Formats: sequence, structure tokens, C-alpha cells
Amino acid sequence: MKIIDIINNAIEKKECHFAFELLPPLKGDNITKLYSTVDMLKKFKPAYINVTYHREDVKYVERGDGLLERRITSKRPGTVAISAALMAKYNIEVVPHIICGGFSKSDTEDALIDLSFLGINNILALRGDNLRGERVFKSVDGGHSYATELVEHIMDMNRGVYIDNEVENTHPTDFCIGVAGYPEKHLESPNIEMDIEHLKRKVDGGAAYIITQMFFDNSHYFRFVDLCRAAGITVPIIPGIKPLSTKNQLMLLPQAFHVDIPVELARKAEACATNKDVREVGIEWAIKQCEELKAKGVPVIHFYTMGKADNIERVAAAIF
Repeated sequence: MKIIDIINNAIEKKECHFAFELLPPLKGDNITKLYSTVDMLKKFKPAYINVTYHREDVKYVERGDGLLERRITSKRPGTVAISAALMAKYNIEVVPHIICGGFSKSDTEDALIDLSFLGINNILALRGDNLRGERVFKSVDGGHSYATELVEHIMDMNRGVYIDNEVENTHPTDFCIGVAGYPEKHLESPNIEMDIEHLKRKVDGGAAYIITQMFFDNSHYFRFVDLCRAAGITVPIIPGIKPLSTKNQLMLLPQAFHVDIPVELARKAEACATNKDVREVGIEWAIKQCEELKAKGVPVIHFYTMGKADNIERVAAAIF
């Protein structure tokens, strides 16, 4: 089932559904931890499960001559296979992430063909992060530089148009495309208004819905929705929630995701003696966020697990 159909059905019935995101395991680990997470959360009847994609990483290894050799490595492979395994095991819709970084256009098309063959027809299209050590995003040779281009590529395939114009008897794919939105603006955008202009190009290009970056102050989300509507963006905008879980995240989350931590939440977390106490503060705060979002009629609340889900289980138990 298409994610947009799930969302629209929830809007029509005035329901609010639970959804969450999983990280592929580190290379060398197996899928059992992911299964354990899904087993923990499936009682809340998730509308879908997102599976993230992580681009290649860079590491430097000392050579015998004392110089450093730059090597490219993949730390979290397996997004396509994990998505197929989850859908087969749990009969829950999955949304694999497809990113620009690290992919040529041919690589992207081949991955999408694999997903289509597997019966996976929901995609979250993202530009992805910079390669470690790079100050600006650089696409690989022959790759997409922007999520807008990626959305257009997927929509071409939905029309039966492939990058190799000599391919004959092509069959259209049937992908439903989601994209990311940033209530506090993307870090590279000069202002929120221009960021929303870019977002509108993704929607006009074929994106059916938006999932937001995490936020800790609901006023950012509501303002973002208002600005999007004023700009002519009419697709559903799904809020993304991440409960605070450690004191270090007061510094790490703003650095990594460029989000603000409200003063009240930050002071409560700083006053905690242990991370266990911080986790309780984070759960309580996320529950209040979700209560307000649900009361305002959002059709889905999307949770970022970031590898751990016991706090998500606590929040979901209070809301769903």
C-alpha cells in the first residue's frame, strides 16, 4: 500500500498512526537486533517502517612507509535487503531511503529496479550527508547533486523513462515518494523561506508527502506547516520526534542535526544526576509533544529510534 494512501486514510478517519525509523546494523552484525526492535514496537500497529541508508565513510590507514592511505568503507550496508526482509516477516509497509551521495544515476536506477522487483513501492528520497571531511556536498561522477533531481529521476521511471534511452519495452515503476522537510531550516539554506522554496520544487516534482527533521519545540513544526501552506505546498507534513536520552545529546543533536533544544528541556536534563534520569525527562517531554500533535490532528507521528527503542516504546504506549 502506498504511504500517501495510509496518510490520507488516517486524515479522512481523523486517526493518528505510529511509524518509526530503523538504522541498518553495522557491517558484521546481523539482523536479529532489528527484529527485536520491531517485535517490541509492532504492538502499536506501525503504519510503516523507514530503513535508513548510510553513504560510504572515509578512514585513513597508516601504510608501511609511515604515510596515511585514504580508504572508502561502508559501515551500514543492507538497506534494500533489510527492507525486503522486514516486509516479508511482518507484513508492514517499508520505506527504504535512497540518497544522492555515493550513487551514480545508474546505481540509483539499479537500486530502484531491485526495489520494484521486490514489491517495495515506497521511497524516501534524500540528498544525504557530506562525505566525512568534506565541507560541502559533492556528488559522485554522474550522480545527482540534489534531492530534487532524485525525485525527478524516480518520477521518470514511474513514467517508464529510463536513463538509457536505448532500453526497449520499458515498464513504468510505481513508487510513492516522500521527502524531508526542516522546521528549523536545512543547515545549508540561508533562510527558512528559501529552504521552503526548495522543498516546494521537490513536491512539484512528484513528492507525495513530507517527513520533518526531529524537533523539540512543537511551535517550530506548526510554524513550518503554516509557511509551507502559504507557499502553496499542500501535501501532508508528518512530524518527526526523537526523545532526548543522554546529557551528551544536548550538545550532539544540535551539532549533528542543527536543531534547538528548548531552554526548559535543556535545564531539566542538565539537572539530572544520571543518563537514566535524562531518559525519563526525554520520555516525558516527547509524550507532551505527541499529545499536542495528536490533538492537532496529525495523521502520523514518525519516531527516530537511532538504534534504541525502549524509550520509543514508552512514548508510544502513552500515545497510541
